[in-house]
Amino acid sequence: MYVNRHYHIWSTIRWSKKPLINALFYSAAVIILYEVTGIPFSLPWQPISVIGIAVAFYLGFKNNSSYDRAWEARKIWGAIVNDSRSIAIGILNLPNSEVPFSWKKQFVYRHLSWLMALKHAMRKEKSWEHNAKVENLVFTPYYQQEGLKGLDPELEKYLNKEEIKRLKTFNNIPLQLLKTQSHELKKLEESGGITEYKHVWLQQLISKLIDNQGMSERIKNFPFPRQYASTGLFINFIFCAMIPFGLLDIFEQSSKLHYWLTVPFSTVIIWVFFLVDRIGDYSENPFEGGYNDVPISSISRVIEIDLLELLEEKDIPEPYPVENGFLM
Repeated sequence: MYVNRHYHIWSTIRWSKKPLINALFYSAAVIILYEVTGIPFSLPWQPISVIGIAVAFYLGFKNNSSYDRAWEARKIWGAIVNDSRSIAIGILNLPNSEVPFSWKKQFVYRHLSWLMALKHAMRKEKSWEHNAKVENLVFTPYYQQEGLKGLDPELEKYLNKEEIKRLKTFNNIPLQLLKTQSHELKKLEESGGITEYKHVWLQQLISKLIDNQGMSERIKNFPFPRQYASTGLFINFIFCAMIPFGLLDIFEQSSKLHYWLTVPFSTVIIWVFFLVDRIGDYSENPFEGGYNDVPISSISRVIEIDLLELLEEKDIPEPYPVENGFLM
Protein backbone atom coordinates (compact mmCIF):
# COMPACT_ATOMS: atom_id res chain seq x y z
CA MET A 1 0.00 0.00 0.00
CA TYR A 2 1.42 3.36 -1.06
CA VAL A 3 1.37 5.73 1.92
CA ASN A 4 3.08 8.90 0.71
CA ARG A 5 0.87 11.90 0.06
CA HIS A 6 0.92 11.61 -3.75
CA TYR A 7 2.29 9.33 -6.39
CA HIS A 8 4.95 11.02 -8.48
CA ILE A 9 3.77 11.62 -12.03
CA TRP A 10 6.73 9.66 -13.39
CA SER A 11 5.85 6.70 -11.18
CA THR A 12 2.35 6.71 -12.65
CA ILE A 13 3.74 6.92 -16.18
CA ARG A 14 6.17 4.05 -15.55
CA TRP A 15 3.36 1.96 -14.11
CA SER A 16 1.20 2.55 -17.20
CA LYS A 17 3.90 2.95 -19.82
CA LYS A 18 2.70 0.02 -21.95
CA PRO A 19 -0.69 1.57 -22.91
CA LEU A 20 1.01 4.95 -23.28
CA ILE A 21 3.61 3.63 -25.73
CA ASN A 22 1.03 1.54 -27.60
CA ALA A 23 -1.25 4.56 -27.91
CA LEU A 24 1.59 6.67 -29.29
CA PHE A 25 2.59 4.15 -31.94
CA TYR A 26 -1.00 3.37 -32.88
CA SER A 27 -1.92 7.04 -33.29
CA ALA A 28 1.23 7.72 -35.27
CA ALA A 29 0.55 4.72 -37.53
CA VAL A 30 -2.94 6.01 -38.32
CA ILE A 31 -1.67 9.48 -39.28
CA ILE A 32 1.28 8.10 -41.27
CA LEU A 33 -1.15 5.90 -43.20
CA TYR A 34 -3.34 8.94 -43.83
CA GLU A 35 -0.28 10.97 -44.94
CA VAL A 36 0.93 8.28 -47.32
CA THR A 37 -2.35 7.16 -48.89
CA GLY A 38 -4.37 10.39 -48.73
CA ILE A 39 -7.50 8.30 -48.15
CA PRO A 40 -10.07 10.33 -46.14
CA PHE A 41 -10.83 7.64 -43.54
CA SER A 42 -11.63 10.02 -40.67
CA LEU A 43 -14.81 9.44 -38.65
CA PRO A 44 -17.25 12.03 -37.26
CA TRP A 45 -16.45 12.75 -33.62
CA GLN A 46 -20.04 12.95 -32.34
CA PRO A 47 -20.89 9.21 -32.39
CA ILE A 48 -17.44 8.39 -30.99
CA SER A 49 -18.02 10.78 -28.09
CA VAL A 50 -21.31 9.01 -27.32
CA ILE A 51 -19.41 5.72 -27.06
CA GLY A 52 -16.83 7.50 -24.87
CA ILE A 53 -19.54 8.59 -22.43
CA ALA A 54 -20.75 5.00 -22.15
CA VAL A 55 -17.19 3.75 -21.58
CA ALA A 56 -16.60 6.42 -18.92
CA PHE A 57 -19.76 5.37 -17.04
CA TYR A 58 -18.74 1.72 -17.26
CA LEU A 59 -15.22 2.40 -16.00
CA GLY A 60 -16.71 4.44 -13.16
CA PHE A 61 -18.91 1.50 -12.16
CA LYS A 62 -15.97 -0.90 -12.36
CA ASN A 63 -13.71 1.33 -10.26
CA ASN A 64 -16.39 1.92 -7.63
CA SER A 65 -17.00 -1.81 -7.32
CA SER A 66 -13.27 -2.52 -7.11
CA TYR A 67 -12.80 0.16 -4.46
CA ASP A 68 -15.66 -1.34 -2.42
CA ARG A 69 -13.85 -4.69 -2.38
CA ALA A 70 -10.60 -3.05 -1.24
CA TRP A 71 -12.32 -0.95 1.44
CA GLU A 72 -14.28 -3.92 2.77
CA ALA A 73 -11.04 -5.88 3.02
CA ARG A 74 -9.46 -3.06 5.03
CA LYS A 75 -12.44 -2.96 7.40
CA ILE A 76 -12.24 -6.72 7.92
CA TRP A 77 -8.59 -6.55 8.90
CA GLY A 78 -9.30 -3.56 11.10
CA ALA A 79 -11.82 -5.74 12.94
CA ILE A 80 -9.17 -8.49 13.24
CA VAL A 81 -6.89 -5.98 14.99
CA ASN A 82 -9.58 -5.09 17.53
CA ASP A 83 -10.74 -8.66 18.14
CA SER A 84 -7.14 -9.89 18.52
CA ARG A 85 -6.46 -7.34 21.24
CA SER A 86 -9.78 -8.14 22.96
CA ILE A 87 -9.24 -11.88 23.08
CA ALA A 88 -5.63 -11.52 24.28
CA ILE A 89 -6.58 -9.15 27.10
CA GLY A 90 -9.54 -11.36 28.01
CA ILE A 91 -7.31 -14.40 28.29
CA LEU A 92 -4.55 -12.63 30.23
CA ASN A 93 -7.07 -11.26 32.73
CA LEU A 94 -8.19 -14.73 33.76
CA PRO A 95 -7.34 -15.39 37.44
CA ASN A 96 -3.84 -16.80 37.89
CA SER A 97 -5.05 -19.08 40.65
CA GLU A 98 -7.28 -20.96 38.18
CA VAL A 99 -5.40 -20.59 34.89
CA PRO A 100 -1.60 -20.89 34.73
CA PHE A 101 0.29 -18.26 32.78
CA SER A 102 1.81 -20.94 30.54
CA TRP A 103 -1.72 -21.83 29.33
CA LYS A 104 -2.49 -18.16 28.66
CA LYS A 105 0.76 -17.69 26.80
CA GLN A 106 0.15 -20.75 24.64
CA PHE A 107 -3.36 -19.52 23.82
CA VAL A 108 -2.01 -16.14 22.67
CA TYR A 109 0.76 -17.86 20.72
CA ARG A 110 -1.82 -20.01 18.97
CA HIS A 111 -3.79 -16.91 18.09
CA LEU A 112 -0.69 -15.38 16.54
CA SER A 113 -0.22 -18.59 14.57
CA TRP A 114 -3.79 -18.24 13.30
CA LEU A 115 -3.01 -14.68 12.23
CA MET A 116 0.13 -15.73 10.33
CA ALA A 117 -1.66 -18.65 8.69
CA LEU A 118 -4.52 -16.42 7.58
CA LYS A 119 -2.10 -13.83 6.19
CA HIS A 120 -0.32 -16.44 4.06
CA ALA A 121 -3.64 -17.96 2.97
CA MET A 122 -4.67 -14.55 1.66
CA ARG A 123 -1.40 -14.31 -0.30
CA LYS A 124 -1.93 -17.55 -2.24
CA GLU A 125 -2.10 -17.07 -5.99
CA LYS A 126 -5.39 -17.22 -7.87
CA SER A 127 -5.85 -17.62 -11.60
CA TRP A 128 -7.62 -14.26 -11.96
CA GLU A 129 -4.97 -12.27 -10.07
CA HIS A 130 -1.90 -10.60 -11.53
CA ASN A 131 0.43 -12.97 -9.67
CA ALA A 132 3.53 -10.80 -9.53
CA LYS A 133 6.51 -12.94 -8.57
CA VAL A 134 7.64 -12.35 -4.99
CA GLU A 135 11.30 -12.37 -5.99
CA ASN A 136 10.65 -9.36 -8.24
CA LEU A 137 9.30 -7.16 -5.41
CA VAL A 138 12.64 -5.44 -4.90
CA PHE A 139 11.00 -2.21 -3.71
CA THR A 140 9.71 -3.98 -0.57
CA PRO A 141 12.55 -6.29 0.61
CA TYR A 142 10.92 -7.11 3.97
CA TYR A 143 7.78 -8.38 2.26
CA GLN A 144 9.90 -10.11 -0.37
CA GLN A 145 11.77 -12.05 2.33
CA GLU A 146 8.49 -12.94 4.05
CA GLY A 147 7.04 -14.33 0.84
CA LEU A 148 10.13 -16.31 -0.06
CA LYS A 149 10.41 -17.93 3.38
CA GLY A 150 6.74 -18.98 3.49
CA LEU A 151 4.53 -19.86 6.45
CA ASP A 152 6.61 -22.45 8.31
CA PRO A 153 9.20 -20.08 9.87
CA GLU A 154 6.42 -17.92 11.27
CA LEU A 155 4.53 -20.87 12.74
CA GLU A 156 7.72 -22.28 14.29
CA LYS A 157 8.01 -19.20 16.50
CA TYR A 158 4.74 -20.04 18.27
CA LEU A 159 3.93 -23.74 17.78
CA ASN A 160 5.84 -26.98 18.32
CA LYS A 161 6.81 -29.16 15.37
CA GLU A 162 4.22 -31.83 16.15
CA GLU A 163 1.33 -29.37 15.99
CA ILE A 164 2.68 -27.79 12.80
CA LYS A 165 2.94 -31.24 11.21
CA ARG A 166 -0.64 -32.01 12.23
CA LEU A 167 -1.92 -28.69 10.89
CA LYS A 168 -0.29 -29.23 7.50
CA THR A 169 -2.52 -32.25 6.93
CA PHE A 170 -5.52 -29.89 6.69
CA ASN A 171 -6.58 -27.69 3.82
CA ASN A 172 -7.66 -24.77 6.03
CA ILE A 173 -4.98 -24.25 8.68
CA PRO A 174 -6.45 -21.04 10.18
CA LEU A 175 -9.81 -22.69 10.77
CA GLN A 176 -8.18 -25.66 12.51
CA LEU A 177 -6.34 -23.28 14.85
CA LEU A 178 -9.60 -21.56 15.79
CA LYS A 179 -11.17 -24.97 16.36
CA THR A 180 -8.34 -25.82 18.77
CA GLN A 181 -8.80 -22.50 20.57
CA SER A 182 -12.49 -23.20 21.02
CA HIS A 183 -11.79 -26.72 22.36
CA GLU A 184 -9.21 -25.37 24.82
CA LEU A 185 -11.71 -22.87 26.17
CA LYS A 186 -14.36 -25.58 26.53
CA LYS A 187 -11.96 -27.82 28.44
CA LEU A 188 -11.04 -24.91 30.70
CA GLU A 189 -14.69 -24.16 31.41
CA GLU A 190 -15.45 -27.82 32.19
CA SER A 191 -12.53 -27.93 34.64
CA GLY A 192 -13.85 -24.85 36.44
CA GLY A 193 -11.06 -22.55 35.28
CA ILE A 194 -13.45 -19.87 34.00
CA THR A 195 -17.06 -18.97 34.60
CA GLU A 196 -19.77 -19.82 32.12
CA TYR A 197 -20.25 -16.13 31.34
CA LYS A 198 -16.55 -15.63 30.58
CA HIS A 199 -16.53 -18.79 28.48
CA VAL A 200 -19.46 -17.58 26.38
CA TRP A 201 -17.85 -14.16 25.87
CA LEU A 202 -14.54 -15.68 24.71
CA GLN A 203 -16.34 -18.11 22.41
CA GLN A 204 -18.18 -15.15 20.89
CA LEU A 205 -14.83 -13.51 20.16
CA ILE A 206 -13.68 -16.69 18.41
CA SER A 207 -16.91 -16.63 16.40
CA LYS A 208 -16.11 -13.07 15.35
CA LEU A 209 -12.65 -14.20 14.24
CA ILE A 210 -14.28 -16.99 12.22
CA ASP A 211 -16.55 -14.38 10.63
CA ASN A 212 -13.58 -12.16 9.81
CA GLN A 213 -11.73 -15.08 8.28
CA GLY A 214 -14.77 -16.06 6.24
CA MET A 215 -15.24 -12.53 4.93
CA SER A 216 -11.57 -12.35 3.94
CA GLU A 217 -11.88 -15.69 2.17
CA ARG A 218 -14.99 -14.48 0.33
CA ILE A 219 -13.09 -11.54 -1.16
CA LYS A 220 -10.02 -13.67 -1.86
CA ASN A 221 -11.79 -16.67 -3.40
CA PHE A 222 -14.57 -14.92 -5.32
CA PRO A 223 -13.22 -12.67 -8.09
CA PHE A 224 -14.75 -9.49 -9.38
CA PRO A 225 -17.21 -10.96 -11.93
CA ARG A 226 -15.27 -11.65 -15.10
CA GLN A 227 -18.07 -10.48 -17.39
CA TYR A 228 -17.80 -6.96 -15.94
CA ALA A 229 -14.01 -6.87 -16.03
CA SER A 230 -13.81 -8.33 -19.54
CA THR A 231 -16.59 -6.24 -21.09
CA GLY A 232 -15.08 -3.05 -19.71
CA LEU A 233 -11.75 -3.91 -21.33
CA PHE A 234 -13.35 -4.81 -24.67
CA ILE A 235 -15.41 -1.63 -25.04
CA ASN A 236 -12.42 0.43 -23.91
CA PHE A 237 -10.38 -1.06 -26.77
CA ILE A 238 -13.16 -0.35 -29.26
CA PHE A 239 -13.54 3.26 -28.16
CA CYS A 240 -9.81 3.96 -28.03
CA ALA A 241 -9.32 2.42 -31.48
CA MET A 242 -11.71 5.04 -32.89
CA ILE A 243 -10.16 8.07 -31.18
CA PRO A 244 -7.45 8.89 -33.79
CA PHE A 245 -10.02 8.72 -36.58
CA GLY A 246 -12.40 11.03 -34.73
CA LEU A 247 -9.70 13.56 -33.84
CA LEU A 248 -8.42 13.47 -37.41
CA ASP A 249 -11.87 14.58 -38.53
CA ILE A 250 -11.63 17.58 -36.19
CA PHE A 251 -8.06 18.65 -36.94
CA GLU A 252 -8.17 18.22 -40.72
CA GLN A 253 -11.13 20.60 -40.91
CA SER A 254 -9.32 23.35 -38.99
CA SER A 255 -7.26 25.90 -40.86
CA LYS A 256 -5.32 26.77 -37.68
CA LEU A 257 -4.55 23.23 -36.45
CA HIS A 258 -2.58 20.57 -38.30
CA TYR A 259 -3.83 16.99 -38.46
CA TRP A 260 -0.53 15.75 -36.95
CA LEU A 261 -1.84 17.09 -33.64
CA THR A 262 -4.02 13.98 -33.70
CA VAL A 263 -1.02 11.96 -32.50
CA PRO A 264 -0.35 13.65 -29.11
CA PHE A 265 -4.04 14.25 -28.33
CA SER A 266 -5.01 10.68 -29.20
CA THR A 267 -2.10 9.33 -27.16
CA VAL A 268 -3.13 11.26 -24.05
CA ILE A 269 -6.83 10.36 -24.30
CA ILE A 270 -6.15 6.67 -24.91
CA TRP A 271 -3.61 6.61 -22.05
CA VAL A 272 -6.07 8.24 -19.62
CA PHE A 273 -8.83 5.73 -20.36
CA PHE A 274 -6.50 2.75 -20.04
CA LEU A 275 -4.97 4.21 -16.87
CA VAL A 276 -8.41 4.46 -15.25
CA ASP A 277 -9.19 0.89 -16.34
CA ARG A 278 -5.84 -0.31 -14.95
CA ILE A 279 -6.50 1.34 -11.57
CA GLY A 280 -9.79 -0.54 -11.26
CA ASP A 281 -8.17 -3.75 -12.45
CA TYR A 282 -5.49 -3.61 -9.73
CA SER A 283 -8.02 -2.72 -7.01
CA GLU A 284 -10.17 -5.82 -7.56
CA ASN A 285 -7.95 -8.18 -5.54
CA PRO A 286 -6.84 -6.49 -2.30
CA PHE A 287 -4.84 -9.47 -1.01
CA GLU A 288 -2.65 -10.41 -3.98
CA GLY A 289 0.40 -8.53 -2.71
CA GLY A 290 0.30 -5.55 -5.05
CA TYR A 291 1.65 -2.14 -4.12
CA ASN A 292 -1.84 -0.73 -3.46
CA ASP A 293 -3.37 -3.70 -1.66
CA VAL A 294 -4.42 -3.91 1.97
CA PRO A 295 -1.13 -4.06 3.95
CA ILE A 296 -1.94 -7.27 5.80
CA SER A 297 1.73 -8.00 6.48
CA SER A 298 2.13 -4.70 8.32
CA ILE A 299 -1.22 -5.13 10.09
CA SER A 300 -0.22 -8.62 11.21
CA ARG A 301 3.09 -7.30 12.49
CA VAL A 302 1.29 -4.57 14.52
CA ILE A 303 -0.97 -7.21 16.12
CA GLU A 304 2.05 -9.44 16.80
CA ILE A 305 3.87 -6.58 18.55
CA ASP A 306 0.80 -5.63 20.62
CA LEU A 307 0.16 -9.16 21.82
CA LEU A 308 3.79 -9.91 22.63
CA GLU A 309 3.97 -6.68 24.63
CA LEU A 310 0.84 -7.76 26.53
CA LEU A 311 2.71 -10.97 27.36
CA GLU A 312 5.67 -8.81 28.47
CA GLU A 313 7.97 -10.62 26.07
CA LYS A 314 11.46 -9.25 25.49
CA ASP A 315 12.10 -10.54 21.97
CA ILE A 316 9.63 -8.33 20.08
CA PRO A 317 9.97 -7.74 16.32
CA GLU A 318 10.14 -4.27 14.81
CA PRO A 319 7.24 -2.85 12.77
CA TYR A 320 7.61 -3.16 9.03
CA PRO A 321 9.13 0.09 7.77
CA VAL A 322 7.79 2.16 4.91
CA GLU A 323 9.96 1.20 1.94
CA ASN A 324 10.06 3.59 -1.02
CA GLY A 325 6.64 4.87 0.04
CA PHE A 326 5.11 1.38 0.28
CA LEU A 327 3.67 -0.44 3.29
CA MET A 328 2.98 -4.13 2.75
